Amino acid sequence: MHDLLRLYATDKAHHDQPDADQEAALRRVLDFYTHTAHTAARRLNPHRPDIRLDPPAPGTHPQPLPDAPAALAWLDTEHPNLLAAQHTATTRGWHDTVWQLAWTLTVFHYRRGHRHDDLAVSRAAVDAAAHLPNPTTRTTAHRYLGVAYAAQGRHEEAIEHLHQALALAEHHHNPTDQGWTHCNLAWAWHRRGDDRRALEHATQAVDLFRSLDLPVCEANALNYVGWCAARLGDYDTARDHCQATLTHNRQHNDPENEADTLDCLGYIDHHTGHHHQAIDHYQQARTLFRRLAHTYQSADSLDRLGHPHAALGQHEQARTVWREALELFRQQGRDED
Repeated sequence: MHDLLRLYATDKAHHDQPDADQEAALRRVLDFYTHTAHTAARRLNPHRPDIRLDPPAPGTHPQPLPDAPAALAWLDTEHPNLLAAQHTATTRGWHDTVWQLAWTLTVFHYRRGHRHDDLAVSRAAVDAAAHLPNPTTRTTAHRYLGVAYAAQGRHEEAIEHLHQALALAEHHHNPTDQGWTHCNLAWAWHRRGDDRRALEHATQAVDLFRSLDLPVCEANALNYVGWCAARLGDYDTARDHCQATLTHNRQHNDPENEADTLDCLGYIDHHTGHHHQAIDHYQQARTLFRRLAHTYQSADSLDRLGHPHAALGQHEQARTVWREALELFRQQGRDED
């Protein structure tokens, strides 16, 4: 029995058993998980656009999580219960809770490489969002499902859901959601192997976020432009964008995007023959990814780090980081990577 169900059973045992009391007890359990998970998600990525939760049911006491390490430890421990909580909310038709739990889990799933779980909770979120009146909820749900499909290499489904998200954001005149959807489309097209199309979407995201004066969002999109330009061989443009992004990241204390940008600079350095600089940038990225417990991106960055080592004839160092990357890929079930 999941701890979630044990907690529910214990709560029921301390009450008479009328249906209303049982329902209230279950609501307290799910509100505990939803509100604590929301706090955890905010600790992991405070720059992410937030969602509003209704106050928890009376008698609910969400767990305080003072910092990101505490949040990550709680999510690691409670992950099976959070999945069970979303499933329970789905069976009860508690649509707000279903999609909110998906929102709270997406950053954790990405960092830990839980791609199959992310796809499952994102599917449930899209189904739940169809019953909710807020168009931003539906847009976000389709975005996250598109990203989950892209992570698994299911490109047609990824693009389909991301275009649904973009259409919703445009129809409801939400330029912020449009910008994030263009970022997601950039990543999805890159995953599909079309970096030129990815660059088009990344550039549109930069323009939107710049017009809205959202510097953290703009920095995120600039990094996509830099990465796509690098993949297309335009290394000068790529470096300029990544250097601008790095300045933004450090000004706004955004270590996750900083790590991504350092990784991109490592890629640029390696492909322009500056292998020592590449190793330095990759090592800086590696340090940040480890601090963030970002095992998904750590695997990719370690894989890339091996190449400048090999180019310099440092074959033992290359083998060491490639073995570490391979172990992470295997742990995450990323056979295709």
